[in-house]
Amino acid sequence: MSGGSYNYLYSHVKGLEAQREDIEAMRDRLQGLEAERIPGAAFAARQTRMVLNHLKLAEEHAQRLAEVWQAVEWVDSGNWHEADLGQALEDYKERWCP
Repeated sequence: MSGGSYNYLYSHVKGLEAQREDIEAMRDRLQGLEAERIPGAAFAARQTRMVLNHLKLAEEHAQRLAEVWQAVEWVDSGNWHEADLGQALEDYKERWCP
């Protein structure tokens, strides 16, 4: 098999941007409702801000893992060798693990 074992997951690590705009708009709307003292709006606004924070962290981690994900996908697709995956994992560990 060649390519796409994981639907090119490594190349979509920045794919949350479209959803982020909608979630930011929802956050803004909920904050407006919070300002109007609508019951429950403050809690929902805080939770929506939390979702945005989690998305940011998830994107950061996914971007860090992109090269590893690419190596796994390409090895599983028959495009790379196990040694390439080993190197990607070693590079990742060296760069991101204390």
